[in-house]
Amino acid sequence: MSSATLAGCGALALWAFLGLFSRLAAGLPPLQLTAMGFAVGGLVGLAVVALRGGLGALRQPPLAWLHGVGGLFGYHALYFTALALAPAVEANLINYLWPLLIVLLAAPLRGMRLGPARLSGVGLGFAGCALLVGTGASFPPDAVPGLLAAVGGAVVWAVYSVTAGTERLARVPTEAVAGFCLGTALLAALAHLTFETTVLPGGQQALAVLLLGLGPVGAAFFLWDVGMKRGDPRLLGTLAYAVPVASTLLLIAAGEGRFSTRVALATLMVAGGGFIAARAR
Repeated sequence: MSSATLAGCGALALWAFLGLFSRLAAGLPPLQLTAMGFAVGGLVGLAVVALRGGLGALRQPPLAWLHGVGGLFGYHALYFTALALAPAVEANLINYLWPLLIVLLAAPLRGMRLGPARLSGVGLGFAGCALLVGTGASFPPDAVPGLLAAVGGAVVWAVYSVTAGTERLARVPTEAVAGFCLGTALLAALAHLTFETTVLPGGQQALAVLLLGLGPVGAAFFLWDVGMKRGDPRLLGTLAYAVPVASTLLLIAAGEGRFSTRVALATLMVAGGGFIAARAR
């Protein structure tokens, strides 16, 4: 396995902690959490880029900035909203429809036939999410907006990921991600000041924000960019379906959810569906 592919695996490992760290920051408004997390990640990334003399990479065309900031801000604002308004385990699993949506969107974009194997994988993943929100699922009625936000986040991240492989955007250097993170932090801060009331973070919340900024909403994006551009995207795409399993188990281990037959089956269906889709020729 190449070093670039290993970098991509590092991003997947960090993303497994996204749900847990987000729940540890519970009580902070979603947009405020987005702004704070990306401010940490962007500033640390900018410092590293500056030390390497790569600040010139921040000079990118408007399309690159629109794609980078729009994708990062849109996905994480929706994801944090989902965890704030809906049960963590259910919202987390529904959010992890994004690998399956990537399969659906990438195939026609590249002129490929989906085929029965990929369609079966996508269907299995959707069935897993339907199991969580179908008849008998245990979540309060007011959680529906949060679950819809989880679906929206999955769609945004899938579109962002698929379009990142287009010819014009593939040339954007990894160092530019630092700028995209800071742009996301600024946009989230403006939205927070407009729509939310600022909450002073406590000790646990401040630690959670720091961990988010250093890992899942910081270093992970740099590692993923390296992995997707210079590593083996087929292997990384397959391994990505282990993330919802690891993320869900971490949330349950931290007491943010209850392990049940329904959760276990849904987790296996979402991860298994993605694995089948990724393995299809």
